[in-house]
Amino acid sequence: MKVLCTNGVKTVMLDLIPGFEAACGTKLIVTWGSANSLLKELESGASGDLVVVSAEAIDDLIGRGVVVQGSRVDLARSGIGVAVRKGATKPDIATPEALKQTLLAAKSVAHSKTGMSGIYFPTVLARLGIADAMRSKIVIPDPGTPIGEVLASGGAELGVQQISELLPVAGIEIVGPLPGALQKITTFSAGVLTAAKDPDGATALAKYVAAQSPPVLKAKGLEPA
Repeated sequence: MKVLCTNGVKTVMLDLIPGFEAACGTKLIVTWGSANSLLKELESGASGDLVVVSAEAIDDLIGRGVVVQGSRVDLARSGIGVAVRKGATKPDIATPEALKQTLLAAKSVAHSKTGMSGIYFPTVLARLGIADAMRSKIVIPDPGTPIGEVLASGGAELGVQQISELLPVAGIEIVGPLPGALQKITTFSAGVLTAAKDPDGATALAKYVAAQSPPVLKAKGLEPA
C-alpha cells in the first residue's frame, strides 16, 4: 500500500507503521515530504492509497475529487516553534514584542520554503512589522532539508518550523512555541485517494493511526486532533 505523508507527523507514523504492518500483513511504501510538495506530486499524477497532509488540503482534495468524500480522519495538531543550536542561549520569545526583538537581534533565521511553517512565517514577520528588516537575515535551505539540521551545522542562529519536525533532530534545542497571538495550529489529517488500489487498507491505516497515536503524540511535539 502506498502512502504520501507530510513530515509533520513522520515521527509518529514511523512509530506506528511496524505495528500496522504486523497486524494487517501489509507492507507500506511511504513517500515523505512537505505538504505542498506532496500536493504537487498528486497534481503531477503520483499514485497512492492514502495521503496525510493538512485538514484544509484534504478538504480541498475532496472537493476536487482526488480524495474520497467522507474519508477524512483527523490525526494530530501541531504548532510552530523556534529552536537554537544545542548549548546556545535560549532567547525570549514569550510575547510578540519579545519575539520581535529576538528576531531583530539574530544574525540569521532559517525557515522552510514549502512546509506549512515556512509558508506562514513571512506572515509573522509582516505582522511584527519587520519583514523588510529581516529580509537579509533569512536562510531558506533546499527543499527537504530539515531546519534543525541547518541549526545543528551552524547554518543559522534561529530556526522556525513545526515543533514535531524540530524535536527529532540532534544537536538543537527547542526554545518554545510561537507566542499565542502569532501561533498557527495545523491539523494533520488522512484521506483515502479516489484512485487507491487498496481503499479498505487505506481506511484501516487511517483509523489505526488515529486510535494508536494519542499516547505518543506529546513526546513527538503534537497534540490530539
